[in-house]
Amino acid sequence: MNPRDVLAYLERETENMVAFLGGLAGRESPSGDKAALDRLGEHLAAALQDAGGAVEMLPQGEAGNHLRAVFPGADRSRRVLVLCHMDTVWAVGQLQKQPLRREGDRLYGPGVYDMKGGITQAVFALRALRALGRSPAADVVALVTSDEEVGSPTSRPIIEAEARRASAVLVLEPPVPPYGALKTWRKGVGMFRVRVTGRAAHAGADPEQGVSAIEELARQVVKLHSLTDYATGTTVNVGVVRGGTRSNVVAAEAEAEVDLRVMTPAAAEQVVPAILGLKPFLPGATVTVEGGMNRPPMERTPAIVALFERARELARELGFEVTEGGTGGGSDGNFTAALGIPTLDGLGAMGDGAHALHEHVLVPHLAPRAALLARLLESL
Repeated sequence: MNPRDVLAYLERETENMVAFLGGLAGRESPSGDKAALDRLGEHLAAALQDAGGAVEMLPQGEAGNHLRAVFPGADRSRRVLVLCHMDTVWAVGQLQKQPLRREGDRLYGPGVYDMKGGITQAVFALRALRALGRSPAADVVALVTSDEEVGSPTSRPIIEAEARRASAVLVLEPPVPPYGALKTWRKGVGMFRVRVTGRAAHAGADPEQGVSAIEELARQVVKLHSLTDYATGTTVNVGVVRGGTRSNVVAAEAEAEVDLRVMTPAAAEQVVPAILGLKPFLPGATVTVEGGMNRPPMERTPAIVALFERARELARELGFEVTEGGTGGGSDGNFTAALGIPTLDGLGAMGDGAHALHEHVLVPHLAPRAALLARLLESL
């Protein structure tokens, strides 16, 4: 069978892909809004079933319900896991401020790039195989989860259980802009909260009786930022600080939210204890830290490189080139790679502007990237 038949089919479907993506983006789905997520989930369940999947809803109490769809392959003893998430960082109502619009080759709108474009490509890749009478080489399990943007607290056990039964994992997160590099590595992500307690006092009448939690926190911020080591790829960022009540009161309480990114587990083993073990600078102040690694690093292993090389070979058969890269951001692929399962990330829609007002996808690349996914499913 000619591998370019899949591409030709999907090129004919481009406008339908745009319409489908518009329908996904038009159903706003912020993390934490269960009702909105479940509405989108019902819509996606119907689309996955129409593409030939046996769809199961995985009910959640507070998070949106997750979806699991199985597409039978030629070898029923093996399986490939396809990962997508339907939640976005955008609140309901963002479409009024940032409406969907098409300008030339670009489709703009909240969530189109991260990652409803990737979901669209997955659905149409599976549709293409069915329409052309072709099938995946192994069973395909497609998971569409609802809480990736907030750390995957309810979906992580499901993802890891499915990954342990898979021979490969394909993640439909966006590629690296601007040239669409596939992701063979990602940094691990740590999340921490630092709480400081001091002693309140009148800032004018008896400031010496107080212990400023804000001053203590300021010193801790400097300490935390000193842990950044660009040479090894380790970064520590204090992104949120809170504290105090009034300008004329020595602050009794303050807190900070801290982000950690690391390239390797060894780096995490070095930096995490340093953060958790922070000691106060000021006599009378107390410092407590909670948190840890939310996502382990996705390391660039030989198995991941081999999976990328297969994708590059298939892309060349389809008439285009793909390169590899990585990012400091985490995804659910971090979990599967840490289990030792070959994982290729960044197979989603080309574009730019994740979590930003200029978020967009490049329409001419929807069909080729969907065709690459279809060919991967046919051959893995």
